[in-house]
Amino acid sequence: MTPETLECIEVESAADPTHAVIWLHGLGADGHDFAPIVPELQPDTLPATRFLFPHAPVQAVTINQGMAMRAWYDIYTPDLVRREDEAGMRRSEAAIKALIVRENIRGIPCENIVLAGFSQGCALSLHTALRLDERLAGIIGLSGYLPLAERFVHERHPANQNTPIFMGHGTMDPVVDPQRAIASRDRLLELGYTVDWHEYPMPHTVSIEEIADISAFLRYVLD
Repeated sequence: MTPETLECIEVESAADPTHAVIWLHGLGADGHDFAPIVPELQPDTLPATRFLFPHAPVQAVTINQGMAMRAWYDIYTPDLVRREDEAGMRRSEAAIKALIVRENIRGIPCENIVLAGFSQGCALSLHTALRLDERLAGIIGLSGYLPLAERFVHERHPANQNTPIFMGHGTMDPVVDPQRAIASRDRLLELGYTVDWHEYPMPHTVSIEEIADISAFLRYVLD
């Protein structure tokens, strides 16, 4: 089955982009959620970059009483990992990979692409990027966790073993327990990944300080 073609909001920092950042939103949001932060990332300090903010498909979400909303996969329980929607994650993984291939066709190689995400988008970014068979420029995971952790050990691809990973999390996050993110960070470190870890005194959101740190990370990996 051909992966679903995701609709995206696109913001280009300059004509003829040579680099790209694909940014995945959280549960119930859409691509509009993070598009406004592009000016705050100091895009004029980056190479010509295309920022893509795809919209997740609309589906029923069990934890929200089956309400239909944009989601990269279903969520069954508050602890997030006791029961996971593997099939949903695989479908979204295929759709994100198809988006990466589309950027390749448009002239941007994987080594010039950063995959980023917030909350559920963070989980999918880590899930997809570390299974990808071509090296990315970087990975950004915000206020999320590493899903399907047991399967990850056997499914990860060496192509992104040395790809820089930025992980940021709020110390007062009531949605994704900070300990869940810390456990994910520790697992990645145990497996030899390079994780640039940041904690912020905030709930389940993104702060000005974090945006500044992300901007610095993008300058580093897209240089």
